[in-house]
Amino acid sequence: MKQLIQSQGFGAIVGVAVMLAVFTVIDFSGWWTVQTVSNVTQFTAILAFVAMGQALVIMTKEIDLSVGSVYGLAGVAFITMEPTLGVPGSLVLALIIAAFAGFLQAVAVVKGQLPSMIVTLGGLFAARGIIYVWTGGSVHNFSPAARSHPLTRLLGGELFGIDAAIFWLVAVGAILSLVLWATPFGNRLLATGGSRESAESRGVRTDRIKIAAFVLCSLLAGFAGILTLCNQPQTHVTLGENMELEAISAAVIGGCLLSGGRGSILGAILGALIVVSFRYELIALGAPSSWYITFVGVVLIVAVIFNQKLARFLGHSV
Repeated sequence: MKQLIQSQGFGAIVGVAVMLAVFTVIDFSGWWTVQTVSNVTQFTAILAFVAMGQALVIMTKEIDLSVGSVYGLAGVAFITMEPTLGVPGSLVLALIIAAFAGFLQAVAVVKGQLPSMIVTLGGLFAARGIIYVWTGGSVHNFSPAARSHPLTRLLGGELFGIDAAIFWLVAVGAILSLVLWATPFGNRLLATGGSRESAESRGVRTDRIKIAAFVLCSLLAGFAGILTLCNQPQTHVTLGENMELEAISAAVIGGCLLSGGRGSILGAILGALIVVSFRYELIALGAPSSWYITFVGVVLIVAVIFNQKLARFLGHSV
């Protein structure tokens, strides 16, 4: 129990337990159905990829507001370039574009000594503008041949009735958790966010760590966009709008401190589950769409307060 309380995602575990208990009481027959669980887990998997990347950046005491636009840009690049490059070629190009977007912003933050909030806010608008200019406001759908391509089915199909995105989430989440808690890179990443001066005094190259975090964040957002289109091979220029707000909320609800140095991959995934579940259940109950934003805001504030108090209780500076 002590180890559970000290875990970085403890707040998210409590949040999920409370949420499931409440939904069970108020809407048991509507919530615990195969269709509902399938829809919630599918959308959670997509948001969780973006939230995991956001968590890595927040752990370094930075933030990335561009992930929603990078998600959309990678998705649009994937589906737009497919007729020319084929599914494998367009997938590689889309990931390269996403990684390059993260790298450019990271260099501006690290080398230019600019606030990450301002840089990535500019990245949000720039990437969204590129989508509109590139597509002219409309995006073509996948061809039947592209939809039946083995790679498309691998990324967007089903296995035993479960969406492939969920299996990808489990695999990537496990790898990132292992990297974060069992490798020098993970230790250096947390040290960079916890105390940059202390980390540098011990030989940690914090600039490289932050650049790597931004690139990984953009890569994960781009991969999520590709997964989305492999599952639903049609899109529009607004793909990913406002997703950055949900990703940040999921990461913070999952235990990330905006002051850096503390966070969890599992927590980010559970935070995504909470955000998506609230959205789905409110819609199912017939609540106005504006209520969803209100609930996410309230849950986010509660999560921040809880995480800060838990961090102080465990002796972490916030």
